[in-house]
Amino acid sequence: MENKRINTDTDLKNGKSPIAETPFTLRNLKLRSPEKWAAGVPAVMHSIEQLVRDASVLRGGRALFSMNQFDGFDCPSCAWPDPDDDRSRIAEYCENGAKALAEEATSKKIAADFFRKNSVYDLSKMTDYQISQLGRITEPMYLPKGGTHYQPISWDDAFTKIAEKLNGLHSPDEAMFYTSGRTSNEATWVYQLFGREFGTNNFPDCSNMCHETSGYALTRCIGFGKGSVKLEDFYESDLIIIMGQNPGTNSRECFLH
Repeated sequence: MENKRINTDTDLKNGKSPIAETPFTLRNLKLRSPEKWAAGVPAVMHSIEQLVRDASVLRGGRALFSMNQFDGFDCPSCAWPDPDDDRSRIAEYCENGAKALAEEATSKKIAADFFRKNSVYDLSKMTDYQISQLGRITEPMYLPKGGTHYQPISWDDAFTKIAEKLNGLHSPDEAMFYTSGRTSNEATWVYQLFGREFGTNNFPDCSNMCHETSGYALTRCIGFGKGSVKLEDFYESDLIIIMGQNPGTNSRECFLH
């Protein structure tokens, strides 16, 4: 496929330059009386709805029974400290955790034809939610310098381009190996091992952006920069104040500190 060149001045005038920030939209807002509870059976049913929406009922359903279990895997949504003793075999997670898993386990796929029809500019007009609902890519994609559309390339070509860039650096410390908090522990471990073998320890991730300030402040205040609360602490509390948070439907990170 022929790639057109981006002319910044012309594209800006024509409204075709990719938008730096994804659009913000409010979806289906409704005003109603507050629910009397948000956890329990209603939360489980909403979690199942997420699996149906992402076409991952069977695979996602099996994964939910393993999420946050001793013999399973940690939820990719947050760092909630799991209880040390008994855990629910049915729903040891919140709705956001179910949403995150549903997106990971989705059977939806994005083929190369989608990228041929949609330019980078078209993608920039979509919200993060719309993009996440499209599914998973099935092959490596590459955006040439000045190109307007992502193109599929082979794994060999993808690794070759990466190797050429890395080997062309003056120092390994010029490279930065970024990871996402949604990456599994196993994949992250292999990734950092590759970076260290290459010769650098530049491994920033989303936690650097989200929690650098809070981690620094907590270390100064309590000597520890991460979650210091256990579920058992709530059983010993006489008063729990929740402000601006619905722990039945949202990530429970508000309780970590």
